[in-house]
Amino acid sequence: MNKVVILTGGTSGIGRATVARLRKEGCTVYEFSRRAAEGDAYHISVDVTDETAVRSAAETVFKKEGRIDILINNAGFGISGAMEYTDSADAHRLMEVNLFGMDNAIRAVLPHMRRAGSGRIVNISSVAGVFAIPFQAWYSISKAAVRSLTMALYNEVAPYGIQVTSVMPGDIKTGFTAARKKSVAGDREYGGRISSSVAKMEKDEQNGMTPEAAAATIVKVALKKGRVKPYYTIGLSYKLLVLLDRLLPCRTVRWLLFLLYGK
Repeated sequence: MNKVVILTGGTSGIGRATVARLRKEGCTVYEFSRRAAEGDAYHISVDVTDETAVRSAAETVFKKEGRIDILINNAGFGISGAMEYTDSADAHRLMEVNLFGMDNAIRAVLPHMRRAGSGRIVNISSVAGVFAIPFQAWYSISKAAVRSLTMALYNEVAPYGIQVTSVMPGDIKTGFTAARKKSVAGDREYGGRISSSVAKMEKDEQNGMTPEAAAATIVKVALKKGRVKPYYTIGLSYKLLVLLDRLLPCRTVRWLLFLLYGK
């Protein structure tokens, strides 16, 4: 039976590549975002921060298909800058999309999955959720929160046949870099380190893996037979980094991050 999938944020980058991959696998895909994009998914215009609108969109899918097999929470964006100088409204907006938008989508599909006794929820986190990157603190915070949400929800819904997992990409060459809201406020006070750190991050991203490579792993996890693990890291080098985070003392990890992005 073809899987019925809801994916948020599928208009570009990883989301768009994931939609294409799902369609190749024969899935019926509904894409939730504020604007439509070219592709084979059924687009439903919805802002993920609007809980009522997300719930209504999920009901539309269920009424048409009779089931919702998979939810892939991909919608999100990034901001950068010193925490001290980051506009509070920008930080709140990022959390509304990256975390609470995800929560809205989960709330919308869980009743259907629970009644069906099956379902899979795939939350897109980031290696930045493991390694808190200086001058990209709020993005790192949001992705760390996604990891915690995943683990908590994993245990809450497991008795109902619902599986929850989180996929953590590293640097990806997408439009995400250009779309990031950057602020260099306070750069003089911070000795030019804000602009220098963001430039390093953007260089790493543009030398990163393709969105198609990331999508291949996301779809593999989404369609995997049997149970899934709570977390998956994309890419061998990033798997090694996550392992090092578990093995090295916290102060050593902090020092390495300072050398990479804090100096």
